[in-house]
Amino acid sequence: MIDPALLLADVSGLDFLNSIATPVDEPVDWIADGEGLLRWLEQAGMVPRAVLDGFRSGTESAALDAVAAEARELREWFRAFVRARKGPLLTGVDLGELDRLNALLRQDDRFDEIAAGGGALELRSNRRWSSPRSLLMPIAEAMAKLVCEEDFTYVKACEGVRCTLMFADHTRGHARRWCSMALCGNRAKVAAHRQRLKDRERQ
Repeated sequence: MIDPALLLADVSGLDFLNSIATPVDEPVDWIADGEGLLRWLEQAGMVPRAVLDGFRSGTESAALDAVAAEARELREWFRAFVRARKGPLLTGVDLGELDRLNALLRQDDRFDEIAAGGGALELRSNRRWSSPRSLLMPIAEAMAKLVCEEDFTYVKACEGVRCTLMFADHTRGHARRWCSMALCGNRAKVAAHRQRLKDRERQ
């Protein structure tokens, strides 16, 4: 059984990029197949559980595996975009590189509806989950929100030696260096301590 997804980025669009990582020694891909994609979407809170259960019981595993493969391709394309642009602010110049994402967003079957909420009426956004490919839509939305709402000045890659995780640094002084202190932060502390001991022994 694969460990729970690493949702450490503070932004869903980056959590999607982190759906493949090396938390210990071996790489783990949380969306390696269709069932993995369903589990990851549930853990990330992107798709209601009832919808995911409906796809589990009513969709051929091959169709879900195909959507997972498309999600992995989308992830690697978007990873290249984010890694190339982290640091400076995004501008209109970057728009041309986002055609693939815009094409996917145009396929969304989303609608608004009036619903009762807390004794009053409210406008809610909803989505028709018409096919397994519709599972890509909340991912595309998260990616779009990252591009449009996040300050890329504070999108960073973890400084862990072998870590591939990325995150949005929302700390007060923007001094975050690690995906997580429990993972790479502690490893770095231990490595620094061992190095200091070796240095003392050499003196």
